[in-house]
Amino acid sequence: MDNEKQFIIGKNSVTEALRAGRPIDSILISRNARPGSLSSIIAKAKEAGVTVKDAAPIKLDSLCGGENHQGVIAFAAVAEYASLEDLLALAEERGEPPFLIIADEIEDPHNLGAIIRTAEAAGAHGIIIPKRRAVGLTYTVGKASAGAVEHIPVARVSNLAQCIDELKSKGIWIYGIDMEGQSWHTCDLKGSAAFVIGNEGHGISRLIKEKCDFTLSLPMLGKVNSLNASVAAGIVLYEAVRQRLEARDKK
Repeated sequence: MDNEKQFIIGKNSVTEALRAGRPIDSILISRNARPGSLSSIIAKAKEAGVTVKDAAPIKLDSLCGGENHQGVIAFAAVAEYASLEDLLALAEERGEPPFLIIADEIEDPHNLGAIIRTAEAAGAHGIIIPKRRAVGLTYTVGKASAGAVEHIPVARVSNLAQCIDELKSKGIWIYGIDMEGQSWHTCDLKGSAAFVIGNEGHGISRLIKEKCDFTLSLPMLGKVNSLNASVAAGIVLYEAVRQRLEARDKK
């Protein structure tokens, strides 16, 4: 991967990228940086809603390939983040009930990219991801999405639980894809819906699972007891597509 496209290295470069409004996924600050030396960058990042993380100096050294990073590296985002309102406005514009995907702490960029690709192909109105403990719109995610990230909005929220509460207040049902739940094909998925895809290792987090109106499970008839997150998402999303198309054709 071309590091010049993925990373923005050094104080001046990161400052100018923030000033120009360039899409930035996150910023790494060296733990060895002098107190106050990067305060203006941190302030600008917070103002822009960009996540700032502490990192070991050795990590910054390895990422920048020996260049003088001056204690700061920014990860360029492959696309601009949308707002939750943008996603809902797209559904309204199409005259369709909202069809959303919530990625709860997905960490593997290939998984998120695959989910974005499937969601776009399925006609979803957008994906919602959290700012913390999750991968953002990195170049690897963009590549794994096969360009779909250019055609479907992705909203990044500070508090996923509060976001779900807002969706529920707008009449949107929340469906968690989990090993424990009702069979995926027995639930009515034709209305306003948001589907929660959990973390690759521990699944949907406890709080988010408690906020789900329904949990949907897939039959596991072989020796393994779980599916890849993006594969499970694809199966359930296309069941929703099947039901929605069937309902449309009956009108």
